[in-house]
Amino acid sequence: MIRQIKQAALIAVCVLAAYSCNRQAPKAPAATAPEKPEYFLLRPELEKMYGYTQAVRVGNIVKIGGVISIDDKGNLTGKGDYGQQLVNVYASLEKVLKYYGCTFDDVVLENIYTTSMAELQKNAAYRQKIYTHHFPTGSWIGVKELGLPDAMVEIELEALISKEQ
Repeated sequence: MIRQIKQAALIAVCVLAAYSCNRQAPKAPAATAPEKPEYFLLRPELEKMYGYTQAVRVGNIVKIGGVISIDDKGNLTGKGDYGQQLVNVYASLEKVLKYYGCTFDDVVLENIYTTSMAELQKNAAYRQKIYTHHFPTGSWIGVKELGLPDAMVEIELEALISKEQ
């Protein structure tokens, strides 16, 4: 009788072991492929010549590289006029945001580089016309010079595209 119990137990262990070996390990959730970046050239000839892209979207994030006050040929605009340079920079930034279906309300980060912190502070009220609902996080950074002689302000942004877009 004990021998039969041992045999039954041995058979049960073997069946259980065989069952366990045939079971597949739980599968990890399938990794989602990273979304491909979507690039935007605001001034294609200039950007290709200097080797940069003005903006890139990855998923629901849009990163806009630093923009200075220039025309489509790369000539500085608003020379000597900080307020005009600021207006021109925001106008260029708005074009990029619109390309991605965004407005300044979607901006979550703004970094301003300036050769004159005093001029930025004097002209900062203009930003209230740009950001009508809330101001983004960011930094104001004083620098010795920017990409072109006489450029006084450069702004980079990061925007978050809402799920509806």
